[in-house]
Amino acid sequence: MTELHAEELRLEDLLSQARDLASTGRRHVLGFTGAPGAGKSTVAEQVVEALGPELAVLVPMDGFHLANEVLLALGRRDRKGAHDTFDAAGYAALMQRIRAQETTTLTGDDAIVYAPRFARELEEPIGSSLPIRPETPLIVTEGNYLLLETGSWPAARAVIDQVWFLAPHEKVRHERLVRRHEAYGKSHDEAELWALGSDQRNAELIESTAGRADRVLRLL
Repeated sequence: MTELHAEELRLEDLLSQARDLASTGRRHVLGFTGAPGAGKSTVAEQVVEALGPELAVLVPMDGFHLANEVLLALGRRDRKGAHDTFDAAGYAALMQRIRAQETTTLTGDDAIVYAPRFARELEEPIGSSLPIRPETPLIVTEGNYLLLETGSWPAARAVIDQVWFLAPHEKVRHERLVRRHEAYGKSHDEAELWALGSDQRNAELIESTAGRADRVLRLL
């Protein structure tokens, strides 16, 4: 893959800019995307941790992975992580609910929207795990396919205010990816095979969407 031209930014500056979004007086939805190993989950978690629960909450796209038994039935288990191994329509519907939540007339527990999360130790999604309250001003979401223009992905993009594409150097991204696979039980050879196979095919598709991002960033 070719190196994308990216705006270089320190993490401290990114966090400051995210804080500005949380201080506009209205709800903002900020999305992070990029190829596998780009650092989406890490950066999104750092934003939410830095701002705290009063200002920000994380809603990862990974909670919409199709269950392994569904992938096996569809014949897609060996390429888990591809765009058609997610419930894209479910993710779009959740993001639309989150956008509409700021004008809800419901109160108390009835006003809370619950999002799923992905348990990497199980390699399965866990439903209704993440509470989103209507008063939270910044919703941070992250995932590979926020800028894909097929299927239900555009419906999700339509309710995300800004999408920032993370583009680390390719060598850094690949090394991160291999370490991640090893951390979850794959041998080094298995990790390399997955990173250069299914992950790389996904990465090439995702990189092709970078031109639709609001910003392309490389953290220093």
